[in-house]
Amino acid sequence: MKIVIPGGTGQVGTVLARAFQATGAEVVVLGRTPRTLPWRFARWDAHDLAGWAGELDGADVVINMVGRSVNCRYTAQNRDAILRSRVDSVRAVGEAIARARRPPAVWLQASTATIYAHRFDAPHDEATGIVGGGEPGAPDTWRFSIEVATAWERALAEAVTPRTRKVALRSAMIMSPDRGGIFDTLLTLVRRGLGGTAGDGRQYVSWIHDVDFVRAVRWLIAHGEVDGAVNVAAPVPLPYRDFMTALRKAAGVPVGLPAPRWVLEIGAFFMRTETELVLKSRRVVPGRLRAAGFTFEHPSWPEAALDLCARRAGSGRRLPYTRPS
Repeated sequence: MKIVIPGGTGQVGTVLARAFQATGAEVVVLGRTPRTLPWRFARWDAHDLAGWAGELDGADVVINMVGRSVNCRYTAQNRDAILRSRVDSVRAVGEAIARARRPPAVWLQASTATIYAHRFDAPHDEATGIVGGGEPGAPDTWRFSIEVATAWERALAEAVTPRTRKVALRSAMIMSPDRGGIFDTLLTLVRRGLGGTAGDGRQYVSWIHDVDFVRAVRWLIAHGEVDGAVNVAAPVPLPYRDFMTALRKAAGVPVGLPAPRWVLEIGAFFMRTETELVLKSRRVVPGRLRAAGFTFEHPSWPEAALDLCARRAGSGRRLPYTRPS
């Protein structure tokens, strides 16, 4: 099996590339900056298909992970770069697939669970979830994130690829023990004594263990009847206060200082990021995966946090689970 991963040089792309290569797949990662990797690398340019489009001809799967990091201040310049990087990459991949004589059977396109509305009262699944942007009092930065997510998925829907199945991965935060990811950031906060409640702590955290993320991707590749938007999230999101309590326990840290909203706003300003990343309530559940029979190896955050901390410490470390379901 040949897997092509545009934008695969990032933390999540590396998790996928490592897992697929471990099971004997031919992995090709597309990126902007040439580098030496354990798998093949090809130069990516969303505005020039000449150097990479041929990799999709004869490939079995394309997983597009291209997108500028949202861990920044939402200035006008950064907003434009965030939006364009996503929409332009989808259009480029769609054009490359349309040109291919033997296009991939399936195109898995990164999206985000952030597309759903900020809410506490009920979870969002694909059938009943409410796309956000219209919540009363929602900050402008939150509405921008929704606009990006909807534009991302709209570009996917508009791509004409009749021989290629399309799936939008509405992924929650992907927790991996590797350096540079969201788990790394949260664990660092905990170890510094800063892993307490953020704001009032009621906001829900949707997450998925990296093992289950890989397994879900494999499952979606194998199940040709599934297309459209799929929530890729663990089945039990939980409030931030409980999420961080479980992480502190797993890390062996007894206490964590709370951070009121005003402190978070000041900290985000100096760290050049946005408070949406911790204050928006993302209560997202995997409706379609569960209904179709997918099972999670790590459905509960307290257990998942223990596993991730153990792997980070070097005990119990292994490659992501390779069976599709």
